[in-house]
Amino acid sequence: MSGCGGAGWWVRGRRAAVAALAGVALATTAAIAAEPAIIARARAFVGEEAALNALRSVRYTGTVVTVEMTEGAKPSTVAIEIVFQHPEQQWLRARAGDMTELTVLDGFQGWKRIESAKDRAQWRQMALPVDAVRRMRATTWSNLAYWRGLEAHGGRVEELGTKVVDGVTCEKIAFIHHPRISYHRYFDAATGRLVLTETETGETIREQGELKVKGIRFPRTVVTTAKNARGQPVTVTMTFDTIMTNEPLPAAQFQAPLQRPR
Repeated sequence: MSGCGGAGWWVRGRRAAVAALAGVALATTAAIAAEPAIIARARAFVGEEAALNALRSVRYTGTVVTVEMTEGAKPSTVAIEIVFQHPEQQWLRARAGDMTELTVLDGFQGWKRIESAKDRAQWRQMALPVDAVRRMRATTWSNLAYWRGLEAHGGRVEELGTKVVDGVTCEKIAFIHHPRISYHRYFDAATGRLVLTETETGETIREQGELKVKGIRFPRTVVTTAKNARGQPVTVTMTFDTIMTNEPLPAAQFQAPLQRPR
């Protein structure tokens, strides 16, 4: 009797699991059907669905050059390493001279640590403010999800019509992560290529060049134009030397160290 009962429970459990999976599949299919058609074209431009769906982490290494359009200002160059890891982890290390700055997101927590490479007794560490954490969560999603599924993360997508950008007819899509954090992305209506991104703060972001890794197109260079506190233009050019995918960092690397030198 107990054996039959156990078997019946297993069969019912299997049926429930199958039904649950079917429900998820239907919900996913419905979400894709409801999204703007340009998103499918944009995803197809950067890679096949299998490659995009299998993406769990991305590691970028390269340099960042910052130029302030002010008299006497000199460009500054920083070596960087950035990791975006599914579902909501980001790890960014910047090195300039003897100083290293590490900025990390782990779910709903974020922290920053600045220390000297020569003397690790010289350091300071702080928790990130809420909006900085929200921003890092948004950039992590953007770098891994490729514009699909924002609704499942509490955001929404809006179609904002067409606009000509750099001589290209584009479809303008708003990705609203939070009332204070949104990205307007302009996709080539014909090919799906991302032409321009604007943030709610007025920054513009353009991608240039190409590095192809495991079937996915990544930009070689990302140029961000913004304004400093005095309203003067600032250009930040991020150039990648290497890009690696699906080589995840261990969970411990996202945990804030104890408040003492390592």
